Amino acid sequence: MSVIFEKSVSGRRGVRLPASDVPDPPPIPAECRRGSDAELCELSEADVVRHFTWLSRRNYGVDTGFYPLGSCTMKYNPKVLEEIARLEGFASLHPFLPQLRHGGMLVQGALQVLYELEQLLCEITGMKAFTLQPLAGAHGELTGMMLVAAYHRDRGRRKTEVIIPDEAHGTNPASAAIAGFRTVSVPTEPATGMLDIAVLEKRMNDGTAAIMLTNPNTLGIFNTRIRDVVEIAHRHGALVYYDGANLNAVLGKFRPGDAGIDVMHVNLHKTFGTPHGGGGPGAGPVGVSEDLAPYLPISRVVKRSDNTYALNYDCPKSIGYIAPFYANFLVCLKAYAYIMLLGREGLIEASETAVLNANYLMNALREDYELPFDRVCMHEFVLSARKQAEHGVKALDIAKALIDEGFHPPTVYFPLIVRESLMIEPTETESMETLDAFVAAMKKIARKAAEDPKSILDAPLSTPVSRPDEVRAAREMDVVYP
Repeated sequence: MSVIFEKSVSGRRGVRLPASDVPDPPPIPAECRRGSDAELCELSEADVVRHFTWLSRRNYGVDTGFYPLGSCTMKYNPKVLEEIARLEGFASLHPFLPQLRHGGMLVQGALQVLYELEQLLCEITGMKAFTLQPLAGAHGELTGMMLVAAYHRDRGRRKTEVIIPDEAHGTNPASAAIAGFRTVSVPTEPATGMLDIAVLEKRMNDGTAAIMLTNPNTLGIFNTRIRDVVEIAHRHGALVYYDGANLNAVLGKFRPGDAGIDVMHVNLHKTFGTPHGGGGPGAGPVGVSEDLAPYLPISRVVKRSDNTYALNYDCPKSIGYIAPFYANFLVCLKAYAYIMLLGREGLIEASETAVLNANYLMNALREDYELPFDRVCMHEFVLSARKQAEHGVKALDIAKALIDEGFHPPTVYFPLIVRESLMIEPTETESMETLDAFVAAMKKIARKAAEDPKSILDAPLSTPVSRPDEVRAAREMDVVYP
């Protein structure tokens, strides 16, 4: 594989401009001129098109194949949502328009989408109010922790700690720390895969501001004692934060607000069919109980008595701005359309199918790989490659071998509480034929790990780059083309 500069041929051109028929502009001052020509590649138009078309074929995403990344919910994104987001009445809006005099009347459709999406999320989660401002899941976590801090500060409480189970999402500790809290870990019970209630009782104290709970957790297990966790926290004057990144598993089955959750975030780019592969853009709306609603970020979309919509900035206890303008509006629009298209029954079916697919894969692979927690899973599950490690084949090697089989690898080495972990989430959008093909590939790799481990240690063999020396690359980083 060659980079485009290596294909460059001196003097070759992709386009030739006609001679200018207008007067020459004033000369550029000498101090602003280059000392030498710009280092641009020189190729024909056909060579440029072919190079980038070839590169596009090397891309892998939800439109080209199965993406079983655990904890990510990489479901297929319906293209009708992209069409809706491209409607001129939405896509061409200027973000300053609602701020202009009478501007609010020119963007009633957009404000209605934001208002109604908040109401839909309240209904789905059982929370009392939502903000759509956070731009990603981790940004939602940080917003939630800022709300927790504002709530306690307003009541004159000095709360310094946030408890985080070791089976929670990996960004939770960072979000709490950035908000100014010290984090305290609670272990997982080996028998159940849920946080240890007895240890939680011991570590919860009057200085605890909140517990950050991922449910279902990163093992794909639903915490059936969530009401007990909430009761323990509230008894000590602490709040309960619910990481809703795994909401795709419980739509229509469980509403966090009904269990007494105080604050949570939702990943629109996971649960509600908006683009996730390629880095986003994402959206992490935050829902709160009635007690925390006064602290939500500004601005707030409100519905007036004449059924028109406006932005409200009169929120004296608000934590203020946490994002420019009105969040990732087009991502919110796609989520709104997704919810409206599926409706209540469709969302329930999506969750049921996601859970069914995960259990189908788990039971198909349980004899070939170690299953650390042998119980019904939710939308995802965790295997261990400890059997394969006895032959020198580790989780990373299995991930590399899957590439040669035509599949994107699952999440590896997370959660950290399982050695040689392989975290798999099929989502609801994959067919049985795709799942069966993935099972066949995983079984083939398990068999080769036992019979011919060397063949896996060299994988992948079908890619332009196989096994780079990652340590050397980090130590001798070179990001400048000579």
